[in-house]
Amino acid sequence: LSLYSSPARETKYVEDPQTQLEEGVSHLRHVMEPYTAWCQQMLRLTFEARASLSSALCSDFFSEGFEFLQNPPAGFYPRLGVIGFAGIVGLFLARGSKIKKLVYPAGLMGIGASMYYPQQAVAIAKVAGTQVYDWSLQGYIAVESLWKDN
Repeated sequence: LSLYSSPARETKYVEDPQTQLEEGVSHLRHVMEPYTAWCQQMLRLTFEARASLSSALCSDFFSEGFEFLQNPPAGFYPRLGVIGFAGIVGLFLARGSKIKKLVYPAGLMGIGASMYYPQQAVAIAKVAGTQVYDWSLQGYIAVESLWKDN
């Protein structure tokens, strides 16, 4: 039991009136609500599909990668160290330009990797060459069609 009696409090909550900006934002949110709900639903479906697809595809990839790192071939880690060091040297040499910071490390790492894995480098170069040729041909066709239309 309390020794003192407390007086009954009579408080009243008074809400501040909305400003014109708050009313405008509220109206905009109510108008945009169906569109945002649709976008959220599409994002949720996309993430669910991506998660199920990636779990199905990546489980084998990661298990193979884990096994490879557990039992690497002879000399794998020194090669990896040289290739990584080439990337760091590329970052050191690429002072100034943002393009240099992208090109130098990637180029030096590519050169280092091609020294250790020449057959894979040739295969990648062939595929990249055909892709670049296809892209240039598509660009040429697009420019030619624009030129003929005008």
